[in-house]
Amino acid sequence: MQDIKLGKYRHFKGNEYEVLHIAKNSENLEETVVYRALYGDKEVWVRPASMWNEIVERDGKAYKRFTYIEE
Repeated sequence: MQDIKLGKYRHFKGNEYEVLHIAKNSENLEETVVYRALYGDKEVWVRPASMWNEIVERDGKAYKRFTYIEE
């Protein structure tokens, strides 16, 4: 399993999200992060766990896609 804790995270663009569960895709058993936006309509999203801790580049700078901020 990826090193992904349940709790609050900040996306590199600034919005905050809460990781609710780590689930498995029934088709390929890929680990998937189930998370909720902590703004607006508080929609629930999923993202492959392999993408969660990725480093992304924007405007020539590197950022962690999500940074853990609290439980």
